[in-house]
Amino acid sequence: MGKLFISCSILLLFFSCKENKRPVVVEDTADSTIVTEQWPKKTVINAKATDIIKDWPEFSALDTAFDALYSVENSEDVKLVIENLIENQKLLETSKYPEDFDVPQIKSRQKVFKTYILKTKGNLEYRLDVKEPVLEMITAYNALCHQFNVIVNNTLDTKLILEE
Repeated sequence: MGKLFISCSILLLFFSCKENKRPVVVEDTADSTIVTEQWPKKTVINAKATDIIKDWPEFSALDTAFDALYSVENSEDVKLVIENLIENQKLLETSKYPEDFDVPQIKSRQKVFKTYILKTKGNLEYRLDVKEPVLEMITAYNALCHQFNVIVNNTLDTKLILEE
């Protein structure tokens, strides 16, 4: 009985320690195609805000770089656009803002946009799906553009509120 127990224990130990070699499936997203037709469209900046922005070359460069996002075909194209967006965003961050747009509402939305640019870059580096962070980045950019429209359309005089 003792020999049978020891023999079964050794067999059990031998088979339980066997390594299971399963094939590792690595998904390569570098060659995957990207469909941009499903992405939300860029928010249109109204005429009042466009008059202010036209003298702000750093934002114009960022806007042009963002437009290139809608012409990408694969992850490598997205990577190039993201690198360009990062550079233009850094220039915008250090630039002199127009007086009307030198407010915390614009700067905070720009930081959120920067966050999603970097999130997309991280997904590209780790070869993860970029669809979700790109959609979030587009939403953040649209929020920034919408805030330009809100600021120029705001007719409320803040001096009246702040006076006591």
